[in-house]
Amino acid sequence: METKWLEDFISLVETNNFSRSAQLRHVTQPAFSRRIQSLENWLGTDLVDRTTFPTRLTPAGLVFYEQALEMLGQINGVRELLRHKRAAARTTIDLAVPHTLSLTFVPKWITGLEGEFGTINSRLMALNVHDAVLQLVDGGCDLLLCYHHPRQPVQLDPGRYDMLVMGREALRAYARCDKAREPAFRLPGRKNAPLPFLSYTTNAYLGRMVDLILADARPALHLDKRYETDMAEGLKMMALEGRGIAFLPESAVTREVKTKQLARADEGGQWEIEMDIRLYRERPSAARPGKPIVAQLWEFLAERLQPRASKRRVPASER
Repeated sequence: METKWLEDFISLVETNNFSRSAQLRHVTQPAFSRRIQSLENWLGTDLVDRTTFPTRLTPAGLVFYEQALEMLGQINGVRELLRHKRAAARTTIDLAVPHTLSLTFVPKWITGLEGEFGTINSRLMALNVHDAVLQLVDGGCDLLLCYHHPRQPVQLDPGRYDMLVMGREALRAYARCDKAREPAFRLPGRKNAPLPFLSYTTNAYLGRMVDLILADARPALHLDKRYETDMAEGLKMMALEGRGIAFLPESAVTREVKTKQLARADEGGQWEIEMDIRLYRERPSAARPGKPIVAQLWEFLAERLQPRASKRRVPASER
């Protein structure tokens, strides 16, 4: 049994709605439903009465709800106890980061920070976007770095979490270069000759970004899905093998584009999308003050990211 199954079930009981709980848990409704079913399979009994609407628990579900609260409380209590015993953790910044950003953005970002801020001791957890967000919500990390787009937002309460925009990232189509150093495949393709398409899985955040590109595409794109994975790095390696077109973050292919191994396959650039790279932290409070090193870094980043205009010197005549 996975802890997140308990959290899913408790959320379902509290909202009494699969769709709302899926939204709060940052997962699609089908995926959320599968996780509730996985919990039921593990327990060997139905927890939800699926013959009625609105959602209602079975007698077993009512009993298990109390047990789930107790089990989750014990698990979190033990985790907090052990964390407080890690003295070294007070000077280490725990980062939850999606896989792609862990490979492309984070190494250069930390190197640049150390040149100005000073030495940073960090522990990086590379996860999918959903689990990275949960790490922050559950207190499992100090900082969350992730992509954000208005049409596929990371929904964190602005009253509880602080946010800084660290940069922008373009998601574009790339293909292997041929002998003439031109892309072997070019969008949009033709209806009677669709282009081989290297796709993200449906539960990948970048996959949802690609879905937005395809939905907005004018003219429509003609693609034939040949391969699927949730890792941008996996799609890049398949594209380098000439297996088709892949939509990849610009930072993930900088070296390959420069060496003419890969090239943009969208010609005019109309089939792309831009995302924020955002940094989140839980706002310090009396009950949860957080680590001093995290507060120092946050203050440094916030000051550095202030608009230049706000720092200009005001003439005496305007004072």
